[in-house]
Amino acid sequence: MGASGEPPANHRTPPSSPGAAPAVTSPPAPVTPVVSTGPAQLEVDDASSDNASTIDDRISSYTASLSSSVVDYPEEYGRRYHAYRAGSYQFPNDETEMDRLDMNHSLMVRTIGNRLFLAPIEEEKPHRILDVGTGTGIWAVEMGDLFPNAEIIGNDLSAIQPGWFEIDDVESPWFEDVKYDFIFSRYMAGSLSDWPKYVGNVYKGLNNGGWAEFQDYSLLFDSDDGTLTDKHDSDRWHRLFCEICEKIDREHSPGPKLERWVHGAGFKNIVHHHYKIPIGPWAKDEHYKDLGMLNLIQMLDGLEGFSLKLFCGVLGWTREEVLVLLANVRKEMKTNAYHAHLNFHVVYGQKVEEEGEQQEQGQEQEQE
Repeated sequence: MGASGEPPANHRTPPSSPGAAPAVTSPPAPVTPVVSTGPAQLEVDDASSDNASTIDDRISSYTASLSSSVVDYPEEYGRRYHAYRAGSYQFPNDETEMDRLDMNHSLMVRTIGNRLFLAPIEEEKPHRILDVGTGTGIWAVEMGDLFPNAEIIGNDLSAIQPGWFEIDDVESPWFEDVKYDFIFSRYMAGSLSDWPKYVGNVYKGLNNGGWAEFQDYSLLFDSDDGTLTDKHDSDRWHRLFCEICEKIDREHSPGPKLERWVHGAGFKNIVHHHYKIPIGPWAKDEHYKDLGMLNLIQMLDGLEGFSLKLFCGVLGWTREEVLVLLANVRKEMKTNAYHAHLNFHVVYGQKVEEEGEQQEQGQEQEQE
């Protein structure tokens, strides 16, 4: 992953829908470390019956509200952002993909309660914060508003704070003399091959007492009521996508494994939260209906970008074969042909080392 010296383009994060709860403007209070139980089964809205034309109308209306309504984040977050476009991102890096990433940012923020992070970091403590794989940079910019005295550093991004730090390969050893008070990693599914090594690098990159937070998906579709079956093209598509990730040695579903990797790296005070994000507005609860619509839009926008290069380059499909499959997948998604969701996981932990451990680590670094 790299950074560009070109002037950053202006970018605007999608606003939340009218009536959504405001974002949290201050860091959460410290909590006693716990592992949360899994979320309850999502209840289906029996009154909702969509066909392709009506859902297109709803998407158009929803997208218009995203474009025109006031951002539901606090005003200090701002609306204009820098988009970095010249990196080695595995998927498309054009304007359409940047817009989708911004929308996914809004989706993930709303999923966890309109917060940028959940780790109990104190407003006065962080002096240096690293956003790994920052993408368009929205998270880093908004964190800069919450922590105006901190140095916010994002990779894959033009300079947006007092300085920036470029990591060419986040799975390779990092610079030992650069330490952070908070390291944030989000939406790296399908991008990394050696997650334990990566999480270990994050641990080593923290100051003692610092926190790291990992937010990520399982890209396997899930269905509480069993309505998604192998008869659906959507089921075929997502299984083929995950199969391709395995062929090219990329982890497609890091979310449920994060807690184990964080434990293995040596973190303490670990907390794990699990969320469900519907694919489509089929859920009865208004919160999940809103998440489902936003998720549907970003998935429809991303399907072609997710698929063409991988299906053609790895499986040897023709472009026409891929587009036919995607047309069927879009139709199923738009018509609520099944009730599926993605699983999203947030795991954070703290680096807590005794004096002896710190001395031993320092000696190892000197020997290297």
